[in-house]
Amino acid sequence: MFELEINNEVYQLNFGMGFLREVDKKISTSVDGLPGVKKNIGLNYKIASLIDGDIEVLEEVLDTANKGQKPRLTKQILDDYIEDEDTDIDELFERVLDFLKSANVTKRATRELMEEAEKRKAEAEKEQA
Repeated sequence: MFELEINNEVYQLNFGMGFLREVDKKISTSVDGLPGVKKNIGLNYKIASLIDGDIEVLEEVLDTANKGQKPRLTKQILDDYIEDEDTDIDELFERVLDFLKSANVTKRATRELMEEAEKRKAEAEKEQA
């Protein structure tokens, strides 16, 4: 279980099946060749957005991972934490992505998307050279 300490309070975050279902259902796409069939892709979208540094998605992921846990994070607590100049936002992104890479439910998708992002970055650098 991932822990996040804010103002001397420790918040538990669970990136398990409940998290996956909640995040995945937020975005769906049609499946080619299967009329009327949709596939949930929210997790992939959220991971890609985290890789890109999307702060709103970071907050949403933290909030969703804390659902059902005590103490419960609020949007205001997260807003204040993220806006705090003492919060290393780059480190927070890194910690969340590292945990997603290690959590059984999310590790495969996270690793694949991170590898793809690194590949694209290397290709872009090659083109610029």
